[in-house]
Amino acid sequence: MADQAIGELAPLIGTRAACAAIGQPRATYYRRHHQSPRPHRPPHERALQPRALSPAERAEVLSVLHHERFVDQAPASVYASLLDEGRYLCSVPTMYRLLRAAGEVRERRRLATHPARVKPELVATAPNQVGSWDITKLLGPAKWTYYYLYVILDIYSRYVPGWLLASRESAELAERLLGETIRKHGIAPGHLTLHADRGTSMASRPVALLLADLGVSKSHSRPHCSNDNPYSEAQFKTLKYRPDFPERFGSIDDGRAFCQRFFRWYNQAHHHTGLGFHTPADVHFGRAPRLQLERARVLAAAYAAHPERFVRHLPLPPPLPGSAWINRQPERALRLFGAAMALREATKRPPRAWAAPPFDPASIDSWEPAARATLGEAAAAAAFAAGAALSLEEAVAYALDASASA
Repeated sequence: MADQAIGELAPLIGTRAACAAIGQPRATYYRRHHQSPRPHRPPHERALQPRALSPAERAEVLSVLHHERFVDQAPASVYASLLDEGRYLCSVPTMYRLLRAAGEVRERRRLATHPARVKPELVATAPNQVGSWDITKLLGPAKWTYYYLYVILDIYSRYVPGWLLASRESAELAERLLGETIRKHGIAPGHLTLHADRGTSMASRPVALLLADLGVSKSHSRPHCSNDNPYSEAQFKTLKYRPDFPERFGSIDDGRAFCQRFFRWYNQAHHHTGLGFHTPADVHFGRAPRLQLERARVLAAAYAAHPERFVRHLPLPPPLPGSAWINRQPERALRLFGAAMALREATKRPPRAWAAPPFDPASIDSWEPAARATLGEAAAAAAFAAGAALSLEEAVAYALDASASA
């Protein structure tokens, strides 16, 4: 009865008013009379604005704006000049609308256009494969005084193999820290990729030449994109959120003493949530699997003593880290890998590039299993096949496509 009354009133006073008069919620009425799919409606032609300029008037305005006298003046200046002469053609916004419709509103200066930066995509499945380094400021004893903390971090184990606190930021100090750290840990050439942002020290020529001499591949974040260097940023947050982190350091020796305590605690005693609550040193030096078995034994004993306290199943310790990604895109990586392998088969004579990361055997063995484990075998096989089906031109376009890498 209510729906019938609303149906009779709606054409006269509208559905909203009809529902209000009957006392029935509009949602109830719409739900009962919903049609799916909606009935076809003829395309609505936009009515012309009665106050709009006629075609002849629009042509006159453009003719005046194109006149040699006004060609280099802004519409507001033209508007004022015409008023002073006793003429009114249209408002300033209308002038802009007409110029925009004619494609004549644009930046007059020759501005540089930069190509889209490719998003870095890195994966580590073991220590000493991918490192991250960055520099942060620590407040000194007085205003406008800072100390600069250089930190190198292994993204898989979160272990800090080297750090330096200095009173200035320079490429020479960064070069010395990187060289000493890499040599100290005996990292073989061609095994490590070092990621950083685009700071002056990170992108400097001395650092680039040093990494090339040591056989270390370098990677950089996109400009003004801190998300491309998440591990270093998170580690700096851990540093500055420690309870004993001071508001200011009294001297550089005070800062170095604090950093020695902090990095000793961070490497040896900090149970990292991203590492299954293991310490970075345990993961970096291979002690974590043995500790994981010991934790599982303790939990099994607790379950045997009181199984009623564990409702669902036998408790297990948090899993060990499987892989660490910077901008995880395993599907895109496998698709490009498929395209590269198809090109390799087509050329029959592999160029020297196949002996360098990421397509050398050692690099493939490090990242391909992690990508397949993340996607699953079916999705991984489909991504590889889709890449192999690409032509050379399509593969290059896909690799350089900003939307695919964003």
